[in-house]
Amino acid sequence: MIGRYQLFQLESGHPITHPLEHALGGYLHAFTANLISAALRTVPLGQTDGQLALAVLERAVNTAAQAAMVVTSLDEVGTATPLLDWCSLRHETQYTRLFRS
Repeated sequence: MIGRYQLFQLESGHPITHPLEHALGGYLHAFTANLISAALRTVPLGQTDGQLALAVLERAVNTAAQAAMVVTSLDEVGTATPLLDWCSLRHETQYTRLFRS
């Protein structure tokens, strides 16, 4: 299991102590688990449903990690989300925010 320290190293660009494939898989797993956790707070699902969703997505997470390992240039991947960026600009000034700190 990849720990938080190794995931931080992956995010920060520092050398990692585990093979990149394992660190990337752990990072994507953690990212998926965080998305599911957010979904559990917005819809009436329980923890068991969250675990089932994570189990169902395990194959897709592993496939994404393997696909990322064969990318040789950032020109091969990418996305553009101008509407999301526009909405994100308004996030701080909205009256109600979903997850308040």
